[in-house]
Amino acid sequence: MSRHLKWFSVLTTLVMLGVLIGGALVTKTDSGMGCGRSWPLCDGKLIPSEITPELIIEASHRLVSGAAGFMVLIMAIWAWKAIGHIRETKLLASLSIGFLILQALIGAAAVIWPQSDFVLALHFGISLISFAAVLLLTMLIFEVDKKFDTQKLVIDKRMKFHIIGLTIYSYLVVYTGALVRHTESSLVCKDFPFCDNGAISLPSNIYQWIQMGHRTAAILIFLWIGYVMIIAIKHYKHQKVMYWGWIIAFSLVFLQALSGASIIFTGANLYVALAHAVFISFLFGLLCYFIMLLTRNNKAITKKSGNKTSINIIF
Repeated sequence: MSRHLKWFSVLTTLVMLGVLIGGALVTKTDSGMGCGRSWPLCDGKLIPSEITPELIIEASHRLVSGAAGFMVLIMAIWAWKAIGHIRETKLLASLSIGFLILQALIGAAAVIWPQSDFVLALHFGISLISFAAVLLLTMLIFEVDKKFDTQKLVIDKRMKFHIIGLTIYSYLVVYTGALVRHTESSLVCKDFPFCDNGAISLPSNIYQWIQMGHRTAAILIFLWIGYVMIIAIKHYKHQKVMYWGWIIAFSLVFLQALSGASIIFTGANLYVALAHAVFISFLFGLLCYFIMLLTRNNKAITKKSGNKTSINIIF
């Protein structure tokens, strides 16, 4: 496999991560209208007369997103030609381009026409799918050299349920987190894990409901991934991709939970909030990778002994 393609795919993945971080930064700094209701130019000008911090943040995000668009297109075409014979390549290339275009259109629509916070929260989720597709395409490029074997995995029904369920559920966690940012609900609850000085009580307004809904969803995914990691450690010791994959997944969800709690204790520190977005982005990408592995799963390994055939399935 071409070393140049590998390096370019890694660079493209990092730029796509920059798009996610940039979007979170725009929201956290309330810079969405930094360029006014004009797109793709700022205030209808190539170089606006009045430069503000909000304009710099919004314009930089648009610039990075534009660069990401060209890089993803180049990477998709390059991968299509180099490893197009691999089944997942064309689908991932199409998804990465398609959702990146969709993300750009939603971003443009949010600038030109006012949107509700519930609609704006979808923007991060759409970007996340595009990032996950680019990340999976990068991993596919590195898999070609067979540095780690994913073709002989045996995944039982229980693990299959957890992988699919967690991937879908993690997207819900992502959406509720984006909703917290867009509704500016990060600090409506001054305590953790409960909302008001450790007291167990129902939220008193819509913003507290959004905040506590996200916390509840985050706690559940933390416990769920911890449980699946225990299963992987017990039953997948000889399948290193699954074994280490779930250990990494739990590490990411732990860091995500820690950074989420730290947002409260640090008064919504910007760097902590951006790290929170990074951890959930990589976690979602890893879960999507598990989904890709499911499509290759050899449900059983058949062994012949004399005239008998036995089916060994890992549980």
